[in-house]
Amino acid sequence: MGKAADTRNFVIAGHTGSGKTLLCEQILFKAGAIPRIGSIEGKNTVSDFMNDEQERGSSIYSALCSCTYDGLSLYFVDTPGYSEFFGQSLGAIRACDAALVVIDAIDGPQIGTARAWKAAHERGIARFAFVNRIDRERADFEATLEQMRNNHGRNVIIPLYWPVGKEDKFEKVVNVLFDKDVPAEVADQVAECRQLWMDAIAETDDDLMMRFLDGGELTEEEIKTGLRKSIISGKTIPVFAGSAVKGIGVPELLKAVKELFPTPMEYAAGETGVTVSETGPALGEVFMSLNDAFTGQLAFVRCISGKFTGDVDIFNRTTGAKERFGSMFMMNGKNQTSISEATPGTIFAVAKLKDTHIGDTVSSDANAPVLPGIVPPKPVMFYAVSAMKSGEDEKIVTGINKIIESMPSVSLERNAETHELLLCGMGDQQLAIVTRRLKEQFKVEAVLSTPKVAYRETITGAGEGHYRHKKQTGGAGQFAEVYMRVASSPDGYKYTNDVVGGAIPKNFIPAIEKGVMDMLEEGPLVGCKVENVAVSVYDGKYHPVDSNEMAFRIAGRMAFKDAMSHAGPVIQEPIMAVNIHVPSAYTGDINGDLNHRRGRILGMESEEGLETIKAEVPMAELHKYATELRSMTQGRGTFDMEFVRYEQVPANVAQEIIAKHQAEKAEE
Repeated sequence: MGKAADTRNFVIAGHTGSGKTLLCEQILFKAGAIPRIGSIEGKNTVSDFMNDEQERGSSIYSALCSCTYDGLSLYFVDTPGYSEFFGQSLGAIRACDAALVVIDAIDGPQIGTARAWKAAHERGIARFAFVNRIDRERADFEATLEQMRNNHGRNVIIPLYWPVGKEDKFEKVVNVLFDKDVPAEVADQVAECRQLWMDAIAETDDDLMMRFLDGGELTEEEIKTGLRKSIISGKTIPVFAGSAVKGIGVPELLKAVKELFPTPMEYAAGETGVTVSETGPALGEVFMSLNDAFTGQLAFVRCISGKFTGDVDIFNRTTGAKERFGSMFMMNGKNQTSISEATPGTIFAVAKLKDTHIGDTVSSDANAPVLPGIVPPKPVMFYAVSAMKSGEDEKIVTGINKIIESMPSVSLERNAETHELLLCGMGDQQLAIVTRRLKEQFKVEAVLSTPKVAYRETITGAGEGHYRHKKQTGGAGQFAEVYMRVASSPDGYKYTNDVVGGAIPKNFIPAIEKGVMDMLEEGPLVGCKVENVAVSVYDGKYHPVDSNEMAFRIAGRMAFKDAMSHAGPVIQEPIMAVNIHVPSAYTGDINGDLNHRRGRILGMESEEGLETIKAEVPMAELHKYATELRSMTQGRGTFDMEFVRYEQVPANVAQEIIAKHQAEKAEE
């Protein structure tokens, strides 16, 4: 591997369909890494090599590409633009030193663009834009640029290259700072951009600023130094123009990768305080995983500092485990090349690690710092999953856990309240891929169904209940009688023994509470957890021969049920805080739909060129919202949600829930 100064790594991100994969093909072709450029239709691109991707005609997984170009070692990650697979992009953004966001010159910035910009900004890495497909019909570079400027500011979004010609007459790009031979039809735009850049460059240094304000000329070297400093600091985002299909603008982009993109020695350490060095202990982070049919599970590692070598023991600082680094590979799509070492900035793959996962820190030093890791987006769609054939539930769990190792935004969890196994993800298409791979790879078929909502039961008042349990079976019988009061308790469950005069012996009082606890776990209305009740046992009777703990447990259970029925029992449902991100044209439709879902709209705000609608919505109304939002917004809307509290279900809705529960009990 080359020196860190001669290494560049970056993530290629953006909205689906903007041409990221073809741009990767062009870079690899220009570098001589591939003999010809693949196509989406031909299903032969380097980065879309999985069957799922070739069938869909778009990226689903992040793919690492690598090559050498003009003395540089390049590592770049092609990421999916579809919102359901954004978790893949987050890992790549975490691993790379720069983000190249690709934008379609026809459709302009979209939701995928905004998410990429935001994630890169939060990561603190340099950002670059490539306005693609300028050669296509209806392409409009200036309109796209104006949208970008509206989102980020005219002094932030500044073209470094300006296109000459439009649509099928698009022929080349000119550098707004250094090209002298500028066609007359774009001279005014180029001059404006040059002035914006000179202002930004002057602001990077006080001496430059004073000289610039006094009308002095800056040297070409000073301009290049100030330009790079402005970009890497995040104050400006340079815009490139081109066509990934025709290769126009790609050589200029690659020149900028060498001159303007940060080196691994400028790694954005953030709060970790990591000092990058080409010597010393090796430090890296796992940001991606791939299940390879021949090699097995591959972990993709970004070397941050030091030097990794193969056939050595490595410490997983996140889990505390020791791992054996065996073979190391440089990856170009699915193609592997064995390497013996990895230096800062190198992105490589390691096979067959036993207990190392996405987000883990690995190091040759047992005391190395633990990096922040990767926080995947929270799931917004949940399905109860079970095996179609009985006895295959264990195979389902094993298979899904293997598959989601490479899908950080998908999880499998068991709900302790509903006792269902839940497959959680970002949308129905993502979860459908999981079940299809489960069938193809592990030969087990899964059934997905609407999950139960974990309702709560409680009371709004106070009530009394009584139950006499008497059972005679010829031998020793069972007898217990319990009188009980219940009341609402905002501070949570309470249980008191107020029996006087020995009506119930003290040794049976705990058995009564066990009966109450049974009902707290499976309430009388819809069989859900009961909360916020105070229980008082105040009277009862016992038999010196026939009374026992089981009898009082049964009596306690039934007395509680009776008391609760007189205390204004209600159902509570989980309420989710929802943030919906959509273009402004869709806000009216979204607001109307939220009202139909019993949602409360709390407000709206603009961010990254999108409207964010903040609302609170019952979880029961959100099961298929990811799919329905996509339909309402033509794929331009996304949302996230988080539990906030439980609220009482309206009476009419509660009656439907109770009736459904009773019907299910009758069937059982």
